[in-house]
Amino acid sequence: MTYVKWTFWGIIALIVIAFFHYTLPQRDIVRVSDTYEKRVDFGENSIFWAKEDTGNATGTINRDVFFIQTIKKNGKPLVYRNEDTGWGWPPYFKFDTSNLQTQASDLRSTAENPKWVMVTHYGWRVEFWSVFPNAIAVKQVDDPDMTIIPWLNIIIILIFLAIVWAIRVRWIRFREKRIDPLTEDMGESWDNMTDSARERRGRFSTWLASWRK
Repeated sequence: MTYVKWTFWGIIALIVIAFFHYTLPQRDIVRVSDTYEKRVDFGENSIFWAKEDTGNATGTINRDVFFIQTIKKNGKPLVYRNEDTGWGWPPYFKFDTSNLQTQASDLRSTAENPKWVMVTHYGWRVEFWSVFPNAIAVKQVDDPDMTIIPWLNIIIILIFLAIVWAIRVRWIRFREKRIDPLTEDMGESWDNMTDSARERRGRFSTWLASWRK
């Protein structure tokens, strides 16, 4: 039973961690190599794409999507999609897709003369499923090795943990005051019923023994 309980809570913890890792903003320092626009037909991975840009037709099975091609300092490529989030989830309220694409295009550079850019984004890059992180903001930086402390993420996670702790404390108090006494009363009633049944069986056995004699 303990194994099942810990397995259940382990799965819940993994789901929560994955949710926060996908949703919370992340920052990469990269070099923009190119930007382009591509017609995308949505299929099984449609859940990882944002909805239509604000003001465009809804319910389409394909549309043009902006992309930003970048290169990390170690030479590995990283491609971002550039879509509005609008009023939906995650709540970034991004409406400036075209402006962001223009900024990214203006920051393009070569390996010989790099311009390092900090890209704020959410989401994952899953190559075998054609999933791309969504760029939220771009900003030119001087040092590609600068330390980035995710203060917003830390604050959000601390608030979440505080809420979970508060709920747990209240649940323990509720259980101690309401549920545990009922369980104890039920246990005592069951013990009394068991003792009574044993006593009746004993009397019945004595009565049968008297007839045998």
